[in-house]
Amino acid sequence: MIGEPFIMVCCSDFAGQVRGKGFPAAELERRRKLGVGLAPTAMMINCFGRITDSPWGPRGDLVLMPDDDPRAAIHVDFEDGTPPESFILGDILTLDGKAWQCCPRSYLRAANKELEKEGIHILAAFEHEFYYDGVPDRLGSSYSVDAIRLARHFPNVLIAALRQGGLEPESFLPEYGPRQYEVTVRPALGLQAADRAVQLRELTRGAARRLGARAIFSPMVTRGVVGNGVHIHFSLVDLEGRSVSYDPSHKYGISSVAGSFLAGILRNADALCAITAPSVISYERLRPNSWSASQTNLGFRDREACIRICPVNEKPAADIASEYNFEFRAADAAASPHLQLGVLINAGVQGVRERLPIPEPTTRDLTQMSENEKMRMGIRPLPQSLSEALDLLESNSRARDLLPQELLEAYIMQKRGEIRQLEGQSDEEVCRRYADAY
Repeated sequence: MIGEPFIMVCCSDFAGQVRGKGFPAAELERRRKLGVGLAPTAMMINCFGRITDSPWGPRGDLVLMPDDDPRAAIHVDFEDGTPPESFILGDILTLDGKAWQCCPRSYLRAANKELEKEGIHILAAFEHEFYYDGVPDRLGSSYSVDAIRLARHFPNVLIAALRQGGLEPESFLPEYGPRQYEVTVRPALGLQAADRAVQLRELTRGAARRLGARAIFSPMVTRGVVGNGVHIHFSLVDLEGRSVSYDPSHKYGISSVAGSFLAGILRNADALCAITAPSVISYERLRPNSWSASQTNLGFRDREACIRICPVNEKPAADIASEYNFEFRAADAAASPHLQLGVLINAGVQGVRERLPIPEPTTRDLTQMSENEKMRMGIRPLPQSLSEALDLLESNSRARDLLPQELLEAYIMQKRGEIRQLEGQSDEEVCRRYADAY
C-alpha cells in the first residue's frame, strides 16, 4: 500500500482536546513560516464535538503556527505497520503574528514571562491516572504485580513510546481503581511541562489503540468508582535553576517566596477549579474522604489536600532542596494542561507580588476541624459542581484578573454550553459520554 509521511500541527483547546490541521511532512518547513489557517470558533468545539455558542460565529481568521522547538514535535514509530504518531504543538496567532488572547499555549507562555519577572521559573510534572480497558477486571488487583501482568505488552509499549518521544518516562503502576493505571514523566520547565502532559496523553492513547484497547482519562468512568485525577507537581527555581522553594528554617520547609506563591493559588483555588477540573463529572472526585481535594488547604503530606507538601528523602546526604516540591490535586485531564499550569502560575505570581504570608499547613483530617478553625486558616470548601465553579470564577475579581477578558468570556460560554448539553441525561449516560470523549 502506498503512503506518504503526514504530520499535524495541534493545540490543546478549552476542552483539553488536541485538535489541529494536517499536511504532508514534506511541507513542514513551509508551514513553519506560514502556519495553517484556523477559525476562532474552532476553540469553541466542546469535548462532545459540538459548538453550542461562540462569540465569533463564522467570522475571523487566525494562524496555527508549528513551534520551532524540536521538543514540541512528536514522531514515534510503533514498528507495527501502522503510521507513526506524528504531530507538533503550536501557537494560535493573529494574522499579524501576535499571540491570540484565547490560545492556551500562548497564555502559558505569557504566565511564564510574568513569573520570570520575579526571577523565578516553575519546574513541573503532571502525574496522570487513567483507565485501561484492555485488561480484565480482577478483584483486588490494586498496585499488584498481576495488574501489570494482565496489561501484557501495554506498559512496555507505552514506556518505549514515551522514551522515543523524548518525555523521559519515570514510573508506570497499577492504581487503586479497577483497570486504573498511573504514568509519570520527569519534570520540565514551564511550557515544556504542559507540552509533555499533552504529548503523554496522546501517546498513551496511541499505544492503547495499537493494542486494540482504549486509555481513558475521563475524571469518572463509572459513577461511584474511583475516578482519574491529574496531580500537578511543581517547585520554584531561580533563573540559574537553583531551588528557591525550600527553607530549612521553616517547620515544613517552605521558603517565603514559595509560601507567597502557594497562598496566591489557595486564595483563588475554589474559583480556579473551573479551569483545573472543568467537566460536569470532575466534581464527583472533589469530595471529602475520596483521596482527592475537597477544600482549599495546604496539607503536610496529605493526599486529600488541595496542595500537598510532598515527602522527600531526609537522609543526611540527600539534597532535600532539589527534591522538595508541592502537588496541586484539584485537577484532571478534562482540562488543557496549558490553561491549568498558566492559571496556577498567574495566581502564584499574584501572591508573590502581594507578599502574602505562608499558609498554615494542616496536619490532620479536615473533617475533625471546627468551622471556626478552618475559617481562621482561610480554608473553604471547593465547589461541588462545574456550574458553581464557573459562578465563583465570574464573581471573584482576583481570579478573573488571572485570565485575559476575551479568553475568560469565551471559556465560560463554552463550559456553560457543555452543562446545558448534558441536562436531563442519566448519571450513567453522562459518564459514558465523557469516557468516549477522553
